[in-house]
Amino acid sequence: MALDVLSMAYPPLIVFAAALLVLVLPRIAGFAVGAASLAAVLAVSLVAPEGQHLVGTFLGFEVVPFYVDDFSRMVGLGLGFLGVCSVIYAYSSEASKTLVAFALVYVSSSIGAAFAGDWLVLLFMWELMAVTSTLVVWHYGGEAVRAGFRYALFHGTGGVLVMMAVAAHYVQVGTFVYTDAGIANGIPALLAVLGMGVNVAFIGVHTWLPDTYPRPHIAASVFLSVYTTKTSAFVLYRAFPVDAGSDLGIYIAYMGGLMAVYGATFALLQHDMRALLSYHIQAQLGYIVAGIGMATMGSDLAAAGAMSHLFNNVLFKSLLFMAVGVVIYRTGEEDLYKLGGLWREMPLTAIGFGFGALSITAIPGFNGYVSKGMLFDAADPHYYGQPEYQALYWLLWLGAIGTLLSFIKLGYYVFFHGETDLEVADAKPGQTVAMLGLGGACLLFGVWWQGLADLAPTIHGLEFEYYGGHSHLHPYSPGHLQTAGILTGVAAVTFVVVRKPLSKLDLGDPAMFVYPATYAVSRWTMLGVTGTYAAVDRTVVGAVKRCYWIGNNPVLAVDAAAGRLPDWLIAVDERQPTDGGRPSTIHLRTGIGTTVLLLTLVLTVVLWLLVV
Repeated sequence: MALDVLSMAYPPLIVFAAALLVLVLPRIAGFAVGAASLAAVLAVSLVAPEGQHLVGTFLGFEVVPFYVDDFSRMVGLGLGFLGVCSVIYAYSSEASKTLVAFALVYVSSSIGAAFAGDWLVLLFMWELMAVTSTLVVWHYGGEAVRAGFRYALFHGTGGVLVMMAVAAHYVQVGTFVYTDAGIANGIPALLAVLGMGVNVAFIGVHTWLPDTYPRPHIAASVFLSVYTTKTSAFVLYRAFPVDAGSDLGIYIAYMGGLMAVYGATFALLQHDMRALLSYHIQAQLGYIVAGIGMATMGSDLAAAGAMSHLFNNVLFKSLLFMAVGVVIYRTGEEDLYKLGGLWREMPLTAIGFGFGALSITAIPGFNGYVSKGMLFDAADPHYYGQPEYQALYWLLWLGAIGTLLSFIKLGYYVFFHGETDLEVADAKPGQTVAMLGLGGACLLFGVWWQGLADLAPTIHGLEFEYYGGHSHLHPYSPGHLQTAGILTGVAAVTFVVVRKPLSKLDLGDPAMFVYPATYAVSRWTMLGVTGTYAAVDRTVVGAVKRCYWIGNNPVLAVDAAAGRLPDWLIAVDERQPTDGGRPSTIHLRTGIGTTVLLLTLVLTVVLWLLVV
């Protein structure tokens, strides 16, 4: 009976209801309900029975809103646990009730996408995620508004491509329900990888990341740093699952390798702390994307590594944004070179940052070491990988060195370099609880790596064949520890050499040219279209008015044609509109964010009722 109840407890709906309550309850009660709703998602993810739940029809199509398997369970656990910590952090960081309500609807759509069992539900949640995440950005105002519009344009374009992919997939296979083969090969697969590539920050369509995430409230950045990108990477895996044999697999894998290098390189050049972390979202997504590419060509280890690294990223990436957010919250400074020596004033924040940095840089004892090691093994041609992965293996190496350099730089200049003249307080209690909770999870799954392996789909302690023999998964083997030591040593020595020249560099991302170029093209295109429309409108309206006048005055029209009437009489009467009486006393004006949220809520409820 308990399992039946859990199978009917739809996780996104729980969080959605909590978002509404946050708006009407007192602040502390509303935030408590929000955290409890995400704790419920964590519980449902842990114990809900595997299989399809809440199966129904929508407009005559079969839909599966709630689908539980090893993959969605693992992602649900990560998103639920992070959600609890993020709401606690937002409360201590003085986030408003409106912001957290926006964020919870956003989280709800992300969880809905993770648990979707068909492409139609996924598409709805995907678009809802784009809309609600834009509201989270816009809420802060200022520079975040323009960044939010650019963000919305990227995700709107990606969503259209995914919609086209889903439609083409249905034409080929005749169903929206997920299959073991993923998205259909050919045009659907190409459209899917391009559309999903926007959300997972493929090179060239990644600029929304460093442009958007440094601008909103620090609590908003924590939510944004995980839910869109990690959920989208998981959806990319749904489209290209293990052993799908897609022709695009090798290209996806190498795009991931290039992302790891590109993101780490431009992170290293940043002065803005949140911009640095945003580029590292792209870099770490690169490892996940590389694993998905290898998985689709038959590597179980790559699939496990990709999903494990996704799960670990949920933990350590949000932790890093929290720690940096506390620094910004206490000092008001975004530029890492204008800080220093903060470990004395903010030891708890420094510890939280240290846990996140040691995790993302794959230091033994922390979770990133385990999952990144799986991906290295999957790409290593001398271990589990294929010969065509040789260049990919070295790209992942370069990305790892760049990641180490970036976080040595960030930690050095913010917490250890020089003395600080600032007298600032450390993290507030809620911020500390959130950071240490995530940091403890990073440490737990690094030491108790068997627990992570048991969570990871396609692993569960099995042996893996490779060229020349077979082996059990064992991340703390001498070979793995030696690799970690070499990477760390190379990065440490390199930082000593490049530290001073690096501090003088502040190079922009060349891909950012897309913004002024797009603005110029869009502006002149808009002026051309609106000018043409206005000319056509004047011509048509003028012709209609004259036809109407001729129809009512045929005799005068004949005389006018013969030239027997003066010009003043020929002119069509330009009637002025009336004032409509007294002004209305009903005021319906509200902010754009609130308007979009209310429309989104109404539409979501209507569609949910139609599905049920």
